[in-house]
Amino acid sequence: MHRSTTVMKVAIVILGFCLLLCACLSLKQPREKIEFYTLEYDPPTMGGLMPVEAVIKLRPFSVAPTYNSNRIIYRSQSFERDAYVYHRWRTNPGDLVTYFLQRDIQQSGLFKAVLPQQSRSTSSYVLEGSVNEFLEWDEEKTWKAVLSISVTLMKENEPDISKRILFQKTYKATKACQERNPRALAKAMSQAMAEISAALIMDTVDCLAQTG
Repeated sequence: MHRSTTVMKVAIVILGFCLLLCACLSLKQPREKIEFYTLEYDPPTMGGLMPVEAVIKLRPFSVAPTYNSNRIIYRSQSFERDAYVYHRWRTNPGDLVTYFLQRDIQQSGLFKAVLPQQSRSTSSYVLEGSVNEFLEWDEEKTWKAVLSISVTLMKENEPDISKRILFQKTYKATKACQERNPRALAKAMSQAMAEISAALIMDTVDCLAQTG
């Protein structure tokens, strides 16, 4: 009886030591690192356009539910959307689109001023919109970055709703990824954003020039 008790105590000590050792090893083992990505491109060069005397306030863009996350969403089959675990955007697609549009409009030099939503200064026009698509589109041989946004340009203090909206338009750009990895996706998405941004700035200037 005494011997079996001793064996049991030794077994418990060994089991405890093994559990402690496993815990220490699990703490030392590095977890897979999460990689964060953002857009990166030079502001579009808008030559040949005349500046307009307009102060624009840019409201934060909303995002379609499927893409309202900083996780990188991809499509590999029809009707399916999935997300990477260890590869993510630095921030929500709505924040990315809003930031880069504001930067590009400001640096175009075609407007008197561009104000963020939180600014207390008075604006003459408001630009708002939504991100409809922001994803990696996987095909058998190539991947593509797909970006689609809808925007509305409005007069700030126009009481007549029929006269308030100046234009409403959807922009979409699809760019091939040079390689099949998230970093190549970020580069292709940057190219798509640059194309859409330039088109939006041109349309906005043309519209405001005609409006007077």
